[in-house]
Amino acid sequence: MLTLPASLTVYVATQPVDFRRGAEGLALLAKETLGHDPMKGVAVVFRAKRADRVKISSGMAAAL
Repeated sequence: MLTLPASLTVYVATQPVDFRRGAEGLALLAKETLGHDPMKGVAVVFRAKRADRVKISSGMAAAL
């Protein structure tokens, strides 16, 4: 079980993304689109086109 800090803000993407992108590509997409750096207390949840998979881009993932 993971305990998330109260200061963590989670954004959920409404449009599908290309899952061939790596972690760095998704972090860059979040930074360009939202203006938020996933390494600074923000987590972004991306979904695949068929909505059967998700990827989470977060600074916490680097710590795990």
